[in-house]
Amino acid sequence: MRLVVHGQQAFGASVLDALLKRGDNVVAVFCGPDKGPKPDPLKEAAQKAGLPLHQPKSYKTPEALEQFKALNADLCLMAYVTLFVPSAVLNAPRLGSIQYHPSLLPLHRGPSSINWPIVQGATKTGLTIFWPDDGLDTGPVLMQKTVDIGPDDTIGKVYFDKLFPLGVEAMLESLDLVKAGKAPRLVQDETKATYESWCKPDNARIDWFKTVHQTYDLIRGCDPAPAAWTVLDGKKVQLFDCRKIVDRRGTMRGNAGEVAEIDADGFTVMGVGGAIRVGRVKPEDGAKQKAGDWAKIALKPGTRFS
Repeated sequence: MRLVVHGQQAFGASVLDALLKRGDNVVAVFCGPDKGPKPDPLKEAAQKAGLPLHQPKSYKTPEALEQFKALNADLCLMAYVTLFVPSAVLNAPRLGSIQYHPSLLPLHRGPSSINWPIVQGATKTGLTIFWPDDGLDTGPVLMQKTVDIGPDDTIGKVYFDKLFPLGVEAMLESLDLVKAGKAPRLVQDETKATYESWCKPDNARIDWFKTVHQTYDLIRGCDPAPAAWTVLDGKKVQLFDCRKIVDRRGTMRGNAGEVAEIDADGFTVMGVGGAIRVGRVKPEDGAKQKAGDWAKIALKPGTRFS
């Protein structure tokens, strides 16, 4: 089959490398426009392989459609695509396009679909390979795979250790089903659909008066990005590498947001029903660093975050 790979970043590059390694016939690569001096990993992988590379700024133009049609492709594999692609381009290959999405559709449609299940306290998430259409993550499902969200998993761990490698495997498995003429097209159940937009810094501010469970889920669902934050003396402090301490007997004392303990390895902040142990911080006017080193200078027991 004549294949097009469309995507960006490390995931797109890994899908391309996996296809080439097993001898699939990739005829072209489409990648996002350049955003800085450092080239996108997918762009680098395409150039290294000597493949035709296209980087349109928009897929809504006649030129983009003609580029796709001229390839005479059988299938497009969309491996992390953020620009909107209209159905005319999606359907330009003979068998259309399949796309990776890091959630169990129709749950968590939208761009921050890894953050939100963790922030909301879910214990499972997953990935979907689907047939995209003109809607936002609304097309028929080809394949889904489920992963556990561990009680201390961050977004970094869920993505890089679970959804990334499993997603590359799922793209290859889905391609094989398409080749065999056995690829499903299961309509999504709209009654179960959820949508959340970008998880941005405005969503990541800590409210110390929420339960310690909610606070911890927010922190790990934003670690490393967009990074949960709190305020000290009018300046932001981002928190990383945190742990939850649950006070089941109600013996811990202190106001929510108050520093209860400081040592060489970090510091502990009181919450509702327990506390948060902080391992690393990034103050507004400094670099990411060990929480204990920063706390020795910036904090003392009883200091209050807001």
